Amino acid sequence: MRKVYLDNNATTSLAPEVLEAMLPFYREEFGNPSSIHAFGRGVRVAIDEAREAVAHLLGAEPGEIVFTSGGTEADNFAIKGIAYACQESGRHIITSTIEHPAVLNTCQYLEERGFRVTYLPVDGQGLVDPEDLRKAIDRETILITIMHANNETGALQPIRAIGEIAQERGICFHTDAVQSVGKFPFQVKELGVDLLSLSAHKIHGPKGVGALYLKKGTRLHPLLHGGHHEHGWRAGTENTAGIAGLGRACRLAAQGLSEEAQRLTALRDRLEQGIQERIPQARLNGHPTQRLPNTLNCSFWGVEGESLL
Repeated sequence: MRKVYLDNNATTSLAPEVLEAMLPFYREEFGNPSSIHAFGRGVRVAIDEAREAVAHLLGAEPGEIVFTSGGTEADNFAIKGIAYACQESGRHIITSTIEHPAVLNTCQYLEERGFRVTYLPVDGQGLVDPEDLRKAIDRETILITIMHANNETGALQPIRAIGEIAQERGICFHTDAVQSVGKFPFQVKELGVDLLSLSAHKIHGPKGVGALYLKKGTRLHPLLHGGHHEHGWRAGTENTAGIAGLGRACRLAAQGLSEEAQRLTALRDRLEQGIQERIPQARLNGHPTQRLPNTLNCSFWGVEGESLL
């Protein structure tokens, strides 16, 4: 029987082209990117090219991309970094109840240290109501962090509407876009966000590397201190092989992104139709249209999800 992998929101297979891009940095291209000799300069060029590839996929500037160890670090960096940088202006953060643990646990960590966090509910389709957000804002609100797409239901949050509210009130806005980057085309400037997290292994890149989009001029407190790596934002010798893999994965994702999103949407809808025809009591969870092209979440009457798997 042919096996079909249906858990790409958890992780994806490493693309052969990505592995090919990474291998030289485990062999002959082993220099330290901070070194000024030829071995180091060649590696530095590779990191700069990867930064350009990530920026191109997001519609950002290369100088607005900071490499991290993954989406979890990027989320921590954004949330804690804003909290510590702006705590003199206020100590209130707004998020939602359905965020990834990398966001929820970070917010809870800050609550234990004197910050106040509001957790917005979602409606029956898994969406935050922008009006609930507007009502939750007060004079001490310094950060809004709402995910772009939910990893379980695929529901796409009204990020543009939230971004407009944040801009009106002069509040920093972070979105965890780990599940949405590379799944369908969007430009980060159009979302109205100040910070955006992404991870390589969700787009056929390697595990252990990600990035944070940091809008030019955004105040942020570094989490790691040491050398002046990543323009002073993140100390520590760069994971060159991983970064090169992320760069190649972003280039691959950018190629025919609209067409790939349409292909995945057709496959998703075909699967959904087949389930509904064969199991009338099956229930679709999440929004019927505002969702990722690759994600389908269903529940079945009288059956636990773990038992079904």
